[in-house]
Amino acid sequence: MRTKRQLRFTVRGPGRAGSAATASTPRVAEFFAGVGLVRLGLEGAGCRVVYANDLDAVKAGMYAANFRDSHMAVSDVRCVRGRDVPEVEVATASFPCTDLSLAGNRAGLNGERSGVFWEFTRVLDEMRGRLPGVVLVENVVGLATSHDGRDLAAVVSALNGLGYVCDVLKVDARHFVPQSRPRLFIIGSLTRVAPEQDIPVSQVRPAWVASFARRHRGLELQSASLPELPETDVALADLVDDVPEGADLWWDDRRVRAFVRSLSALQGERLERLRDARRVSCAAAYRRTREGKPVWEVRPDSIAGCLRTTRGGSSKQALVQAGRGRVRIRWMTGREYARLQGAPEFAFAGATESQVRFALGDAVCVPVVKWLAEHYVLPLVRGTLMEVVRECAV
Repeated sequence: MRTKRQLRFTVRGPGRAGSAATASTPRVAEFFAGVGLVRLGLEGAGCRVVYANDLDAVKAGMYAANFRDSHMAVSDVRCVRGRDVPEVEVATASFPCTDLSLAGNRAGLNGERSGVFWEFTRVLDEMRGRLPGVVLVENVVGLATSHDGRDLAAVVSALNGLGYVCDVLKVDARHFVPQSRPRLFIIGSLTRVAPEQDIPVSQVRPAWVASFARRHRGLELQSASLPELPETDVALADLVDDVPEGADLWWDDRRVRAFVRSLSALQGERLERLRDARRVSCAAAYRRTREGKPVWEVRPDSIAGCLRTTRGGSSKQALVQAGRGRVRIRWMTGREYARLQGAPEFAFAGATESQVRFALGDAVCVPVVKWLAEHYVLPLVRGTLMEVVRECAV
């Protein structure tokens, strides 16, 4: 197995209380904050979170354990008023994906959970006269297809109505960590920074983004120039815990046999190759429903599948360790979830393994947010992104 690497994402609190906010240190209001992984990414890039809101008490406890001044208002966003939010340069919203995910009920923005997006825009509307210059909205890529694209159009239209010109991006966490986690980001700015033109297809704007823009020419959209996404050489095996032989985490023989019996012929051959290899390797496995039956599938690569919330159990990922004629299987740990989200030192504040997996599976990958902050959000706030765009146009 490969030697573990240390991912360099540091948990840190905000700057000195009462220090003046400048364009070099943008202030942020964080909605649907969860455990604070968006905050980790933003503050790693040089922002300072001065307000956060979430309803979940367990997540709020983990948030408070990781930040010196949590600024967390634990309440239903429906109870938040614009006057409650301090003056900020950036507002973020990672609103619930329950009704937008392909694994959910697809009620979309009419759903009880995902529909709270409208509470975010209501709060912004109540902040007119001191609207943040930049908004960062994040959700599953399923938002783009929900109700045949009408939900995404509604989100952009609502932000347009507040004065924001929007850029629609798709970024996969696999460029930063060994986890397949594509996510949709909408970055809105009160100032247009790119000319009105057809959206070009690019690494962060796949063909469906360009198609969406063509089908909704009445929306205020733009596409700012961004650098190429990085490529990580960190594999899943680099991040797994060293669980001793015989530890209770490892499944017993009966459970392993049941796992193997559920595999299709293709999946069985894949596992056999891993088992018969001369070197021990790690692969992620997850349960699917095929023809009405729950079955296990083993990923063919060296990365984890998308971490998800774990209520109901079916979305938990298992770790398969195989080689030299042996196969061992166990559930991934909360600490492994944290590493795969780019937060290896994150404190769990006494939460159970199930609570940790749920909270982290519901979060945003730290280095993805940091990359967006460094290359897009901060240049927008500082007014330097327009200079970059002009240079690219020349």
